[in-house]
Amino acid sequence: MPQISVDYSPSLVGSFDRRELGVAINRLAVETINASPQGCKTVFRQTDPEVVVGFGERSEAQLFVQFQIFPGRTPEAKAALTDGVLALLAERVKPVPGERLQLAVDVRDIDREAYRTTAIVG
Repeated sequence: MPQISVDYSPSLVGSFDRRELGVAINRLAVETINASPQGCKTVFRQTDPEVVVGFGERSEAQLFVQFQIFPGRTPEAKAALTDGVLALLAERVKPVPGERLQLAVDVRDIDREAYRTTAIVG
């Protein structure tokens, strides 16, 4: 744990290195919320090309990072993780010329009693 999802607009393809960013996010999780390195699992998903903002008056790219973590971290640790990830994104993701880039990070506690995982070896 944590489970980390990175959703990004298609216009951002090629504007950042997914593997490098994933490793940087994982390292930050280890440093700020005491996650285990092997527990950090980051998945990247390209979103639908259409992003409608407001009443559709402008074009915008989005990159949204969501952490699902077990409870027990302090609000300060979660805020440090959020701020650190936003800084990583601002440093490593380059907006498309003429397009606004919206960056967002969310850290959520999951229900430890309801969470299950398994590994299947083929």
